[in-house]
Parts: sequence; structure tokens; C-alpha cells
Amino acid sequence: MRTPKTLAPLLEDGLIDHVIQPLRSGKEADLFVVATAHGVRCAKVYKEARQRGFRQAGLYQEGRTVRDSRRGRAMAKKSRFGRHEREEVWQNAEVDALFRLADAGVRVPTPYLCIDGVLLMELIVDAAGEPAPRLSDLILTAAQAAAIHATLMRDVARMLCAGIVHGDLSEYNVLLDDKGPVIIDLPQHLNAVANNNAAAFFVRDIDHLTAFFGRFAPSLATTDYGREMWALYQTRALQPDTPLTGIYHPESTPPDIAQVLREIDAARREEEHRQARLAAHAEASHAD
Repeated sequence: MRTPKTLAPLLEDGLIDHVIQPLRSGKEADLFVVATAHGVRCAKVYKEARQRGFRQAGLYQEGRTVRDSRRGRAMAKKSRFGRHEREEVWQNAEVDALFRLADAGVRVPTPYLCIDGVLLMELIVDAAGEPAPRLSDLILTAAQAAAIHATLMRDVARMLCAGIVHGDLSEYNVLLDDKGPVIIDLPQHLNAVANNNAAAFFVRDIDHLTAFFGRFAPSLATTDYGREMWALYQTRALQPDTPLTGIYHPESTPPDIAQVLREIDAARREEEHRQARLAAHAEASHAD
């Protein structure tokens, strides 16, 4: 196939031999299966900020620090250099998260290098050697759903203990190979300690998974692992091997009024953005 323009520099530098096939296109990046001297890999080509469908990036990036003060000042000023630096930080954030999560025992793709807006990483494959499917592409039995759900709940607990909240986790961001689920797509992850929006996004992530698995195993639909884990995390009682029940008793935990208000404000802002997009779409349709 014709080599995408964004992958040409890696081809010229010998980092990839050729592009085998496109894999998928997402709101943040386009993925390709590529051949390298070390085997078949996945090349994730990040889209520019103006092309990404990812909204409210500021809510996710709150609490991320930049060690280089000059870089930080440039990003704050939103100059041309600052925008370039912000994009680089956004892309490198995924690489850092992948290494941290692998060290924490979470199954994620192994990253190899990130250069010129391209992340070269492990290609997750199924038993036949084909690119592994996303959970969203599968029909599961109740037993399969329960087993995969249990593994993912343990993995998100490990993520939280490592200080990371995915922020966009759902059946579309989990692959399934012959060993089990693999969590993908982490450039938007949140700092669980420093980001005031972390609790709301964490609970939303788990609610997405609960809704998906509940379609196949109805007993999972009434569980509340998200709020249970966050309550344990807040009291420093959550460990990677802490037994989880999926039951949450809010009356036993003093309400965090400030957090509730933050969640309400985040939901309000998200709804305002949604309404603005709908209005813009309607206006464009009327103009046509």
C-alpha cells in the first residue's frame, strides 16, 4: 500500500521497512500495521490538535507537570513553540503511562519509540496472529463476560494504585487476545492525585465497562466497583490485591461536598460543549 506521509520519515530512517495495512482510525490517532527489522509492529500516528475529536483536553491535563520551566512557560503562552511542546507532551504522556502500567502489572502494549508524532509499539494479536479485536466487536457468554470483567477490575485497581486514571475507558479501548484483556489508548490519562476531575472520570470509566458487561452478564449491571474502589483509594485502603465486592455504601463514607460540586461542574461543562456542537451542526445544515 502507499506509505502515509506521516510514516515516510520512519521509512527513510530505517525504523520501519514497509506499511502492511491500515488498522483503524480513531478520534486521536490513525493506526497502521508495519513491518520492522524486529518484527511486525503497530504504528500509532497522532492527529494534530485541530484534527482530534477529543474534547475538553484541559480537564484531563490538569495536574500534569513539565520539568523544563522554559517549556512550561511556552505551553502556558500558547505560542507556536508552546503548541508544539504541548503536542509532544501529550504524545509522550502515553509512552510514560504504558511503562508505568506495565511495571504495575497491567496488560498494555509495549512501547518501543515515539518520534515525530508516531508511537511505534507492540501489535496485540489473537491466537491466529491477526490484530486482536476490541471488546466492542465481540459477543460474549455470561461466563466470559464475568471472567474478563474480573480481570479488568483488578487492572483498573492496579492503575489507580499507580496514580493513573484512564479517562476514556470503555469496550472500545480494550483488546482481547488469547491471554485476556489489554488496555489501550492512554494519551488522555489523568493524574489520580493531582487532577481534581480524576474521581468523576474514574467512576465514568467503570460505569462504561459495567454497562457493556451487564449486557452479557446481568448480575454485573448492578455492581458499583468504581465508587467502591475510589472510596478505598481516598482512605489509602486500596491495594492491587484488595478484595473487591462491587458493592458501595455511600452512607458509610462522609460526603465530599467539594468533589460533588466539581463533578456537577464537569458534567455541566460537558453538556454545554455538547449543546454548542449540536447548535453548530444545525447552523451548518441550515446554511447548506
